[in-house]
Amino acid sequence: MLRAFFFGLVLLLSAVTAESASIKVLILDDVFQAIPKKDETLERIGKLQGDLLVSGSHYVGDIEVWKGKEGMYLINELPVEDYIKSVVSAEIGTNWDMEALKAQAVISRTYALYQKNMNNNPNFDLTSSVLHQVYKGGNVDARIAYAVINTGGEVLTYNGKLIEALYHSTCGGQTEDVEEVFGKKYPYLKPVSTPCDLSPYSVWERKIPAAEIEKGLNLSGIKEISIKSLTATQRVKTLEISHRNGSLTVKATDLRKLLGWSRLPSTNFEIRRENDTYIFEGKGYGHGVGLCQWSALQMAREGKSYREILDFFYPGTVLRIHEDR
Repeated sequence: MLRAFFFGLVLLLSAVTAESASIKVLILDDVFQAIPKKDETLERIGKLQGDLLVSGSHYVGDIEVWKGKEGMYLINELPVEDYIKSVVSAEIGTNWDMEALKAQAVISRTYALYQKNMNNNPNFDLTSSVLHQVYKGGNVDARIAYAVINTGGEVLTYNGKLIEALYHSTCGGQTEDVEEVFGKKYPYLKPVSTPCDLSPYSVWERKIPAAEIEKGLNLSGIKEISIKSLTATQRVKTLEISHRNGSLTVKATDLRKLLGWSRLPSTNFEIRRENDTYIFEGKGYGHGVGLCQWSALQMAREGKSYREILDFFYPGTVLRIHEDR
């Protein structure tokens, strides 16, 4: 009984300590879509506090309402650890194995604090969308809260500095080199082979009308689409598109963005044409860099700890307690 009391006290103290740091999140949704520029003049028109309902989502903490050239902006400031709980809840399933939840908590915390340090916009640290990591506020599941508390303040570092802990949903069997997608070089983000058969996106097919692709690329009369080049992991790097007025080379990552991330789940695909429709047959979901969430779940079910999972996807990194707590 006494042991349980002290265990609970430790968890409480960990939560209080970790929550001393805060983070500012720009809310992006169907209503609020604009991102203020670094040098944009903003006028604060109000500040709200408490549990607030915004476009169907509950946000806890302080919400500042700003007005700029592009419209209204909502910025939610809250304790970092509360933010991490909500991100883990939005990013993966509440019923996932505990070690996978812990791994997600560490990388979400590392990613958020890295963005906070690197962002030079004085008004917010990161956004609530897939531009960074998904944050929807709301009530947090007890298991997720437990995973976050039990990794309280833990972050991944390389040479003593926070890493850019990139991650994605489904790799399709092998992760991607960060340089291929983001043009950066990190020694801790190299391709690794790993199964993610549990994912509903391990194999997929999309039938996309030529007219939809033409609209996305702002051209007309597509005659042929062919794969022009591949990355080192055999994902599509560029496409050659022959159309009425000539030809165009398009990055596969740009095509994903133009069509929609879920419309074209990854760049790991083959393509063929049937009449006026292009058939994309592929594997994976997301950019493919860093930790594969569904593979992490599979590893957790095989008995791997969250530390082992993190070591696998981010080799050479060191797990530490972040000082700014």
